Amino acid sequence: MKIGVNTWVWTSPFTTNEFDLIPKIKQMGFDVIEVALDDPALIDAELLRRMTEDNGLSITVCGAFGPTRDISSDDAAIRRNGADYIRAGIRFAETVGSTLFSGPVYSAVGKTRLVPEDEKKQEWAWCVENLREIGKVASDAGVTVGVEPLNRFESDMINLVEQALKLIDDVDHPAYKVHIDTFHANIEEKGIPQAIRLAGRKLGHFHACENDRGIPGTGHQDWNGIRDALKQVGYDGAIVIESFTPGAVEIAKAASIWRPLAPSQDELASGGARYLRGLLG
Repeated sequence: MKIGVNTWVWTSPFTTNEFDLIPKIKQMGFDVIEVALDDPALIDAELLRRMTEDNGLSITVCGAFGPTRDISSDDAAIRRNGADYIRAGIRFAETVGSTLFSGPVYSAVGKTRLVPEDEKKQEWAWCVENLREIGKVASDAGVTVGVEPLNRFESDMINLVEQALKLIDDVDHPAYKVHIDTFHANIEEKGIPQAIRLAGRKLGHFHACENDRGIPGTGHQDWNGIRDALKQVGYDGAIVIESFTPGAVEIAKAASIWRPLAPSQDELASGGARYLRGLLG
């Protein structure tokens, strides 16, 4: 398993101007840089690929799903825009050499409502329809699409691994796998190791986040149980630290980051890398 870190730890949006993060991330002991894809147009994809290769890093790509990128919206134009963004994310992943595009692809972050059952079924149907069409694009590009459950305060659609598996079964396309984020799972799942085992071979991506999104190993997550479950299901993908800086106002507001989560963002990343490296052996 390779250890990675998301660019949201330091900045949003990530642009070509922030490529100085690449050698720093390598020097901190990471194997993977996870690109938070706020806007593909702001990133020189070819240069990114060359620089990461030169620094011995591989890439994963994480999507950013604001209200205009919602494939389950009741607004057809928003659904089209959301599907177009996912396709663009897949093409970006292919260009930079990533085999993964992941995140809450099914809806918009922050979409939390109590709606009638028939409305929920319609939203689910729109989501399934869009993901089926996108599946061929992903397969042709050699890219896996991760479906990430979010906690109840960030989504009313998929909060559990069980629900993500149901969506993947309904879409019925091999391009899709489950993306577990331990911050969200700590709120929603009865136990994170059990959730990992439930995902099993359909686990396609993993965010290793402390319960407060601070430095992994400094909170109350069951890291030994998490490690054992990952090994039990044969997971061999990236283990990525995702957190956010209060300095990036829009993303901090969306993720409710109102205070520093570590003495510095560099310490959050480097301390997390050391802990996870020791944990995984």
